[in-house]
Amino acid sequence: MIKASNIEKFYGELQVLKRVDLHIKKGEVVSIVGASGAGKTTLLQILGTLDVPTNKNKSQLIIDNTQVTDLSDKALAKFRNEHIGFIFQFHQLLPEFTALENVCIPAFIKKTPRSKAETRAKELLDFLGLSHRYDHKPNELSGGEQQRVAVARALVNSPSVIFADEPSGNLDSESADRLHQLFFELRDKFGQTFVIVTHNEQLADLADRKLVMVDGLITGKEKVVATT
Repeated sequence: MIKASNIEKFYGELQVLKRVDLHIKKGEVVSIVGASGAGKTTLLQILGTLDVPTNKNKSQLIIDNTQVTDLSDKALAKFRNEHIGFIFQFHQLLPEFTALENVCIPAFIKKTPRSKAETRAKELLDFLGLSHRYDHKPNELSGGEQQRVAVARALVNSPSVIFADEPSGNLDSESADRLHQLFFELRDKFGQTFVIVTHNEQLADLADRKLVMVDGLITGKEKVVATT
């Protein structure tokens, strides 16, 4: 599903990523852990095509059999919309739109017909226990509900992979536990691949694999068994 090799990133003279190599299989849930400043979020942004390696011409990033570093900006934006989903610590929902409308936005960008987009969005919201929240705006939802709407939005285009950056970092412990279990339910139901940056050790240990980053390098690969 994802193959990255020789990924470097500099900010001025500061080297944040040091020739990172990574291989993630389809349907795998992988967590990335490490101290603040280790390079986790930078790596996630590059894997998610939101940023590019400093050594772009000497590195490789293949997602779902596509060499994404060879794509034009327009083609990359289309690929990102159709193949990649994002879940952030802060849900990034648009406050003026309802839950249903927020979920539909990536589908509308893809030019999916409204009726088809709304049917898919409702299917996901129903699966996530939010069938009674279609018409509610973000400020009418709890933190856990807002994050589940964000999960539905990430899934609406049936992406190849979902990247999550501290997805439960802004939730209470009960909502965080529910979200963690949800990732594995989604993997089991939809065959979804997840790459999750987290400081939450419980979530990290649930993953199929836990990758440890130190000073811009993946220094440890700890195999763990998922609970589902």
